[in-house]
Amino acid sequence: MSNRYQLVQTAERLELQDSLDPKIGAVYVDFAEGKARHRWLFGGGKGQDIAKAIGLHKIKQPHVIDATAGLGREAFVLASLGCHVTLLERSPIMYALLADGLKRASATDDEPLQAIISRMHLEHQDALNWLATTATKPDVVYLDPMFPERQKTALVQKEMRFLHEVVGEDTDSAELLSLARRIAKHRVTVKRPRLAPELADLKPAFVISGKAVRFDIYLPSRENRE
Repeated sequence: MSNRYQLVQTAERLELQDSLDPKIGAVYVDFAEGKARHRWLFGGGKGQDIAKAIGLHKIKQPHVIDATAGLGREAFVLASLGCHVTLLERSPIMYALLADGLKRASATDDEPLQAIISRMHLEHQDALNWLATTATKPDVVYLDPMFPERQKTALVQKEMRFLHEVVGEDTDSAELLSLARRIAKHRVTVKRPRLAPELADLKPAFVISGKAVRFDIYLPSRENRE
């Protein structure tokens, strides 16, 4: 990462700031307020596409591996729906932001929020290495490879720019998918832009598509089922 983007501890939280353009604002993780809380309370519950894509209508309280945790938003949604989520994040910068967000949320006196956070377990791990060596057999592995940059809003531009600089491109997504299918008990769910090609040019078992994104669902590989 260039020196342009710096982790800064403010009085309220840990932030990732752009030292060359401080007016643009900072990126941080907040599970207690803002969009995360709004989606938790008003996002549609188990009727959301991601809930269907994970299989919550079939699997009760699944253990989900979020192999590309990022800012933790989808993991928080899944935990709010009763999933037990292991978040894997290899970037030390993103890991620090996530750890700070989880710590602050767990320190609130909001018991329902604390219950959600208790179902989220963060690991500073390279997902490829973790999936290749783990003895864990999660119900679902969730993959959200880095999207191409979009130009719709300043917020999306800012966050995507920061993430591209900090995390870089996900060049191992195809290998992640292959490994994930070897260990998942029930399915691997891949989030994609709605019109993007399939990951690794591999046709999914089925697709749940929304306006902007879709979820490609893959079944465990044959050697996993045998």
